[in-house]
Amino acid sequence: QLQLVESGGGLVQAGGSLRLSCAASGPGLNSYVIGWFRQAPGNGREFVAAISWRHGSTHYADSVKERFTVSRDNAKNTVYLQMSSLKPEDTAVYYCAADFSYAELATMAHEYDYWGQGTQVTVSS
Repeated sequence: QLQLVESGGGLVQAGGSLRLSCAASGPGLNSYVIGWFRQAPGNGREFVAAISWRHGSTHYADSVKERFTVSRDNAKNTVYLQMSSLKPEDTAVYYCAADFSYAELATMAHEYDYWGQGTQVTVSS
């Protein structure tokens, strides 16, 4: 059983930056892929980025490429989502999630087994 706790959300102006954190605890972290998703009001959960804890490989949604960077700190059992050049359309609740996978970086929410509680990101124009 994994536990995931997000932090770092807040209010930022368009063009600004935020760094989200996902602190993970539980056995076998090295066997998981950590994904970031977001959900705006009235929308479904949208894939943002994912990273393999074992390999460090990453994958991004086209909408955030060149603006967002996902990384991990093995010593702290934490995955980060560095968000830059933020736009009002990035406003959403951001969730991190864990998928038991050694390599495949899943992009569908239903493929992930564990979820954090979410953190609100609001980008003002």
